[in-house]
Amino acid sequence: MRVLLATASVLPNYGGPAFSVSRLAKALAEAGIKVGLWAANQSAATSPLTESARGITLLNGSATQVLNCFGKPDVLHDNGIWLPHNHRIASLAARLGIPRVVSPRGALEPWALAHKAWKKRAAWWLYQRADLKRAHLLHATAEPEARSITSLNLGAAVRVIPNGIDVPAAATEGVSWSGDNLYTALFLGRLYPVKGLPMLIEAWSRLRPQNWRLQIAGPDEAGHRGELERLVTSTGLNETVTFLGPLGGDAKTTALRRADLFVLPTYSENFGMAIGEALAHGLPVLTTTGAPWPMLPARGCGWWVEPSVEGLMKGLREAAALDRSALRVMGTKGRDWVAAEFGWDGVARQFLSAYETLIAGRDAGSGAFPSVAEVSR
Repeated sequence: MRVLLATASVLPNYGGPAFSVSRLAKALAEAGIKVGLWAANQSAATSPLTESARGITLLNGSATQVLNCFGKPDVLHDNGIWLPHNHRIASLAARLGIPRVVSPRGALEPWALAHKAWKKRAAWWLYQRADLKRAHLLHATAEPEARSITSLNLGAAVRVIPNGIDVPAAATEGVSWSGDNLYTALFLGRLYPVKGLPMLIEAWSRLRPQNWRLQIAGPDEAGHRGELERLVTSTGLNETVTFLGPLGGDAKTTALRRADLFVLPTYSENFGMAIGEALAHGLPVLTTTGAPWPMLPARGCGWWVEPSVEGLMKGLREAAALDRSALRVMGTKGRDWVAAEFGWDGVARQFLSAYETLIAGRDAGSGAFPSVAEVSR
């Protein structure tokens, strides 16, 4: 089987999709699939996320050039919507008769549709709705995202397959930052309005948990960090809230190991890779109902609260009342859960099953497809 994965970027600062798509490519290759990986910003061959990409063809050029280089795939799996390259891929797949899977990666969630709504409404009626209706399969990473997609009545089948999560070989332990007894709450992700960080800062300001500090790590997007820094200053939190900037590799691992609690105060997530990574590193998680992780309380590894200042205060108050040993017990439960249910080998098998179904459907049809060269002219 030949599978071509396409996405906007596989650079780390692009956020969760960069990690999940590049890691899916590796998992599929390890399962014996011929995998091509293409990013519209030409980062496939240069990203640190693909440095150890054995068995993957890393592709550059336009979408048409990529198809000429890689050859006609059995399945074209596009990750993301709205952008010009997504429309081009949809058109090429339709002309060539290639089964196309689309992973919206949260772009059809209500919050995402409401953000810059006038631009999206125009794109929806110009091309995006038709492109999605022509897809052979729409992929959701969790049931709430599947419901959002289904509500749009696009006609294409919807299948839920979670993102996989890499789990360290052994559970990590929290380590205080500089030998003191302060506890650390960590946010790690894009600094962007959907992440709800102003809510978190306001909740922190009202609660001011004793012996706790808040670390905010991640790349700035659209100048949002400046807004957050001004809010931290205006609420008098400069001594307890600090910004670490973008973190990757060993620095990211160290931040996760040194934290006592992971916080994601989001309005909307289709999956929440950062939550899975935090759990895999043995951290309990406080997040909101905007993220599809309702099992956190039932699994004894976190809090799932309303996306509001009051909701976050409730979760922070309960977390701050626990000592470090209790928090680590919660983290261990979360790590064991992720290891049991979110392994990449199992996720790859689910995608292979979906791809095989699409290929079988194509082979049962006429089987007459134009060549890439014919489309290129």
